[in-house]
Amino acid sequence: MNASLLSDRLWPQSGFARNAALAVLGTVIVAAAAQVNVPMLPIPMTLQSLAVLLIGAAYGARLGAATLALYALEGAIGLPVFAGFGSGVMLASFGYVLGFIAAAGVVGFLAERGWDRSPLKMFAAMLLGAAVLYVPGLLWLSAWVGAGKAVQFGLMPFLLGDIVKAAVAALGFPAAWALLGRR
Repeated sequence: MNASLLSDRLWPQSGFARNAALAVLGTVIVAAAAQVNVPMLPIPMTLQSLAVLLIGAAYGARLGAATLALYALEGAIGLPVFAGFGSGVMLASFGYVLGFIAAAGVVGFLAERGWDRSPLKMFAAMLLGAAVLYVPGLLWLSAWVGAGKAVQFGLMPFLLGDIVKAAVAALGFPAAWALLGRR
């Protein structure tokens, strides 16, 4: 069953111009979220991954993944869209950016099947999306610092934040659907 998405409800027209506009808007949202630092120890967290997963849920698998591929391309060619206004592929964190594409696709796939309407399913979708983005992120980071340090500094400090972000989305998406009507 392919349920409608929030982006379809908010902007029902279809076509290339709509999708291109949504993709550009999505990259702006992710770039802005990448600059928001949430103080955590030992490493500060950004809202970037939350924005990535929310874009996937709102846009669906194809447009969500395409939006994050555009975001990765923007950063790869030198636009300062990554955390700390960074850019380029020779960053220890670029593997996570690649993981954003798959994560948005997975969460979007689940949202297309109505998972964004149930708090429990949305929570699970967000945790799954977070897990997916860690795979290329940790593999890439391991090449820079080794596997042990990659897990220590590239995964463990962020798990609590990922649970909080998943909870925010688990409450927010079903609430948005309730406000818009579930037709």
